[in-house]
Amino acid sequence: MEASRSSTPEAAPQDLWSSILDSVSSTRSIPSKQVLLLGHPSSGKSALAAALLQKPAEAEDRKEELRSDFALGYDWADIRDDADEDTLARLSVYTVPSAAISYTALLPHFLPPRLSLPHTLVMIALDWTKPWTFVEELETWLSWVEEWAKGDGSRDLEISREENRERLQFHLQHYTEPSSEPLPPASNLSGTTLPLGPGTLTHNSAGVPIVVTCTKADLIDDTSELGPGASGMGVMVKGKGGEWEERTDGVMQVLRTICLKYGAALFYTTPLPATLQVLRQYTLHMLFTPAPSPGVQTGTDAPVPLRNPFPFQYKPNALDRDRIIVPAGWDSWGKIVVLRDGFDAKLWGEAWENDLEAKEGEAAEDPSAKKLYRTLVPDNSIKSPPLPPLNMPTPEQVFLAKHYDENAKKPDRDPRGVFRNPTEGGPATAGIVGPLGSSSFTLPNVERALTDMEQGSSANASQSAAEPNRKMPRPTRAPMTPLSTGGATVAHGLGRSTSGSPSNVGSPSPTGGQTQHEVLQNFFQSLLSSKDRAGAAAAASRTTAPAKPANGAPAPPADESFDEPPASASQ
Repeated sequence: MEASRSSTPEAAPQDLWSSILDSVSSTRSIPSKQVLLLGHPSSGKSALAAALLQKPAEAEDRKEELRSDFALGYDWADIRDDADEDTLARLSVYTVPSAAISYTALLPHFLPPRLSLPHTLVMIALDWTKPWTFVEELETWLSWVEEWAKGDGSRDLEISREENRERLQFHLQHYTEPSSEPLPPASNLSGTTLPLGPGTLTHNSAGVPIVVTCTKADLIDDTSELGPGASGMGVMVKGKGGEWEERTDGVMQVLRTICLKYGAALFYTTPLPATLQVLRQYTLHMLFTPAPSPGVQTGTDAPVPLRNPFPFQYKPNALDRDRIIVPAGWDSWGKIVVLRDGFDAKLWGEAWENDLEAKEGEAAEDPSAKKLYRTLVPDNSIKSPPLPPLNMPTPEQVFLAKHYDENAKKPDRDPRGVFRNPTEGGPATAGIVGPLGSSSFTLPNVERALTDMEQGSSANASQSAAEPNRKMPRPTRAPMTPLSTGGATVAHGLGRSTSGSPSNVGSPSPTGGQTQHEVLQNFFQSLLSSKDRAGAAAAASRTTAPAKPANGAPAPPADESFDEPPASASQ
């Protein structure tokens, strides 16, 4: 008994229940699908995302407040059946603001091709208010989709790419228009598969379902006069007319030709909910397209009918401009040419190939799809004015260093050069701060300046003393006696001590051992001393009051100074 009990595994009931729970959860798991919404700014992506998720579109004034596409927009919603009882799938919508590399580089991290390729649909939004950008934007986005689908090139990704392309090719080859009458039973048993027509699915090697959506189609035949600043269409808006209808038909033929090469569908939408509901129904139809059974690939057995949970019951429409419906698998070169005579679908296909093969920065060979499209739809966008030429100022330090080097080579531009070696050099040169040449400091010039200053100060003092009483006679003064000091003649007034005059110190002989700098210093000191003596004498004459004589004689004026001794005293 003990042996039998020990041989029985105790963990068997837990493993059994775990496997049962896992099987139940896997059968009841909700599939997840993604829509990658590409388009330039203001192309109507927010309205398309709201229609796909069946969420109310926000008002224009609240769009900026609720923006979620600064780097990469994301939103999701549950897809329910018609009775709104069961959840059939979960739909996620990724929105890219523009084709800038900083935005598109984020997508492989959120949608890795190896895992998301079988469950992703790409929708490209084109703005009908700017029809001249259609071909260029399609080339940009479709080229990016091809690069994104390549991924890292792993073996699992290559298998997923092949399966995806087989599923898309099977859908194109077995497309049938929806009809109210039931199909005959023989049609389900027919194993014949028609080959793809010319120009069909020549690109899109990964088989990614693509839907090209032209938004704002209600403005195509707008009869109002819109300027370039109103909607951007400019002179393209001509209303209903022969020439304008030919151009719009030509634009649709070009778009259908390009979509045919990638197995893509083409839809025109307006703000009306009816057109957006048709687009949503087709998007779900393509996301839940079943994969072909193995019997269909070999052609030995009859195809097993696989039911799509979201059938598309709308017929193609290539006539109504505001509700164009061109499903993938319905179009062909023959149907495109019938729309308007004179259109060469083969030529446009070759032109598109030339544009794709052209390297970046080089012009494509003729014929070029961009050049042909510019002749059909001229560019009427508002051109920004050209920028003025860039002015690059010289840096401040570079400018100063340049002029410093130039001035350093000129000795006459540096005022300090005169004091460094005054005996060298020839004649005096003018400096920056004035004429400070070596000849200005010679001894005879200093002596002459001292003499002129002394004479001028004595004359000014005498004149100021005599002006208040011009009618009274002046006191007798002795004549000026020149005194010789070291070979230089300096004038001194009477009554002044010759020993205390600073002029005796300020005029030495060049052989006395004084340098020219000392001579210059004495010169300025003598000027200051002369001014001080003249000011002190004038102040003393004003403040001294004369004594009144005893005999009643009139007193001399208060201005007159009697402090000077008679002339005979100095002699």
